[in-house]
Amino acid sequence: MTEVSPLQWVKSTYSDNGGTCVEWSPSYANATGIVPLRDSKRADGPVLRVSTAAFAGLVVGLKARNLGTI
Repeated sequence: MTEVSPLQWVKSTYSDNGGTCVEWSPSYANATGIVPLRDSKRADGPVLRVSTAAFAGLVVGLKARNLGTI
């Protein structure tokens, strides 16, 4: 797999919810099809890497939960 370095992290648009912050790297996702995710409060902590399909499903699920449909 081609490594995109350094990762350019972007905060979730939902990060202003009292400290629960998620960051992801869209440039890495576009280049590799893998979406890296991390806790913005732990920049040196673990990185979860999921497929773009899994990430899309996560976003859909979270949006549905926020709308009270799941």
